[in-house]
Amino acid sequence: MTTPGVHDYQSGMETLAQSMGLNYYPVEFELVPPAFMMEVAVYGLPVRMPHWSFGVRYIYQMVQHRMGHSHIFEVVFPGNPGHAYLADSNSLAVNTLVLAHVLAHADFARHNALFRRAQEQVGYHIVEQAAAHAHYIEDAIEEYGQQRVEQVLDAALALEQHIDDNQPLARSDYTRAQAQHTPPATRFRQRFDDLKHEGSPQESRLEYVREPIPPRPEYDLLWFIATQAPEMEDWERDIFLAVREESFYFHPVFQCQIINEGWASYWHARLLREADFLPADLYLQAMKAHSDVVSPYAGDRQVALALNPYHLGFALWDRLFEDGSLDTARKVMQEEDDTGFIRNHLDWEMAQRLGLFNYEQQGKGRVSVVEEQDIHVLHENILAGKYHFGAPRIHIEHVEDDGTLEMVHEHRTDGRGLDAAHAQKVLEYIQHIWRRPVTQHSVNAMGQDEDIKAGVG
Repeated sequence: MTTPGVHDYQSGMETLAQSMGLNYYPVEFELVPPAFMMEVAVYGLPVRMPHWSFGVRYIYQMVQHRMGHSHIFEVVFPGNPGHAYLADSNSLAVNTLVLAHVLAHADFARHNALFRRAQEQVGYHIVEQAAAHAHYIEDAIEEYGQQRVEQVLDAALALEQHIDDNQPLARSDYTRAQAQHTPPATRFRQRFDDLKHEGSPQESRLEYVREPIPPRPEYDLLWFIATQAPEMEDWERDIFLAVREESFYFHPVFQCQIINEGWASYWHARLLREADFLPADLYLQAMKAHSDVVSPYAGDRQVALALNPYHLGFALWDRLFEDGSLDTARKVMQEEDDTGFIRNHLDWEMAQRLGLFNYEQQGKGRVSVVEEQDIHVLHENILAGKYHFGAPRIHIEHVEDDGTLEMVHEHRTDGRGLDAAHAQKVLEYIQHIWRRPVTQHSVNAMGQDEDIKAGVG
């Protein structure tokens, strides 16, 4: 008799999920070795552009895993179809839980506004698109050499968080955008004013005034450099735009971690309870795995020094379903990201019940627990790392007549200074691609004004 595998329960779990209101694009499940799982988790996609930075991330993830600080149960890629990778080293009970968990992720990705907007712009086949990007870069390496291509990737990946999700993926250039947003009456008035100057004796003395570039602060650094760099070659622009496209895909994943993992954890527990086709011992083992997933503790310690998004998200969704209907919960799921989810639904009563604390370091090796009485401060502490894709908020202020690129770090909005050595390195990457001087106005870690420059003097 053949031992059952997770695929034997897939059809029953999908039927149950759909009967309970989950609606998702098809998901292709694949069992893979743990090493492949870790590789996919680090690269973010099964096949992705080659770069040394991913190797550094892989080593870090491997160390964390061996120290017991991380365990990768599954890696999911939303799309139509979606793709899910499960570790073949997991027990059947764990992978059965993961099966239900992934179906809920797929439901979230299809209906959440942020995910839906990203996928409508990027397309529903990011796995295949990323593979095409990787092949393109491999071809570029053959044609232009490893060093030249790596220098472009150094700059692009250093800026991968610096997109503007308020702008569409396919943007018009500034000239076309300005023409489209100029009211017809204003355009007529401009033509009328131009006619008044025809033949004027002052005409020969009029000087041409260049429109400022950019016309307003520009936060989409990848797009701006790809479209405005004066001497960038087409293959270099294509690499920048490929990195930008993948960043648009990853943005909702980053912004919806707590709400998404909580939704998936709530539904996997509910599905397991209703799955009467599962053997009793398998169900019990799967629910034990659920308890581990949503545990508030960090490893075997009795206090959490880092927030578990599964724990917080599950608890908030569990209460939302207790207090309201499925339709009400789905409306929250469709409209909110982590920011709205935490600010709107984490009240002080829930924070106390979950034991959410702020931690302050008091000397080497000592940690004191401080209970923050202001719920709004607690919200912002939880959400601080999610602001602006987790990166410093930087905009391009101006391009000088000589081509100097002037950038500004909005430290007052950001609430933090920059690591000057790291920022200097990033500016050097940019300057190599921009091929003109680059400056950035910021403050250092001490809060003092500081200008960082590359290619100047």
